[in-house]
Amino acid sequence: MSSQNSPINDRSEQAGKQKLKILFLCTGNTCRSQMAEGMTRHLKSDIIEPYSAGVDPGVMNTRAVKSMAEIGIDISSGFPKTIESLGHIAFDYVITLCDQANESCPLFPGKTKRLHWGFEDPPKLAENAATENEAMVHYRRVRDEIKSLVEKLPDVLND
Repeated sequence: MSSQNSPINDRSEQAGKQKLKILFLCTGNTCRSQMAEGMTRHLKSDIIEPYSAGVDPGVMNTRAVKSMAEIGIDISSGFPKTIESLGHIAFDYVITLCDQANESCPLFPGKTKRLHWGFEDPPKLAENAATENEAMVHYRRVRDEIKSLVEKLPDVLND
């Protein structure tokens, strides 16, 4: 792909341009999508305006909040949102983070591009953990996997 067709090849090209609007979507908007929004806001707020929502919003996951706080990112003020509540925003990208969201993702009008980054569900993985530390291992792993992809934004959008 030529540099003229890619969203942003380098931060210097972003000067004077609007930020990319990215929606991270998962089932409940309680864990993975909140982590992705918080991570993107922390690492890429100069070039990306992140949002998150759920296809069936639940209650904010305290372990997700804790895992992000461990690396200095506060998502405690986050709250689960519906896709409809963000319907007024023209997203450049919608990134689904779980299979259910990928299957249930509605169509977005305009030029919105859709990607799927499938991550395992930390609450489900932690269900049988004997201790809090064992449970947190799953949250930390998924958090770090999300971070790895967010660090590659926006270049990874071209893949």
